[in-house]
Amino acid sequence: MNENEPATQFEQAILPHLDAAYNLARWLTGNDQDARDVVQEASLRALKFFGGFRGGNSRAWLLTIVRNTFYNWLEKNRPHEVSTAGDEELYGLEDPSVDPALLLARSSNVEAVRGAIEQLPVEFREIVVLRELEDCSYKEIADVAGVPIGTVMSRLARARKQLQEILADKSETGDRP
Repeated sequence: MNENEPATQFEQAILPHLDAAYNLARWLTGNDQDARDVVQEASLRALKFFGGFRGGNSRAWLLTIVRNTFYNWLEKNRPHEVSTAGDEELYGLEDPSVDPALLLARSSNVEAVRGAIEQLPVEFREIVVLRELEDCSYKEIADVAGVPIGTVMSRLARARKQLQEILADKSETGDRP
């Protein structure tokens, strides 16, 4: 067995997904430097524990590490942002027909939509980013977030409703969405 084989396997399985890892971290942290720090730490963890990776969806595996690394970073650096209430306690029922991709298509200002996504609570923001920007399946999101698919669907619906409300508020106050 070639001693470089594990490094090559890591490179082939993980490196193609670094852009997705950075994108998720960037949306979760809210800035480039913190995102780079989270991805760097997550990459080191992925390398350290790559021997335990048993194949399957390497993208979901890496994004799970990025997500977990982010929450560890968040508790250390911004403990006030860690949500302790359940979804049902925080947000009411929503209209599942709202589609952020459709809102984006209707919006003449992409920055307004990005700003609206950044206003979402982190547990909703991660779901929207994984689904709408990274095109992950509900199952992949459930694996990454460590929650049931039903919770993914519920959070996504709530996030979409909040995006709709944020963009509608901007429209009503005269800010162009």
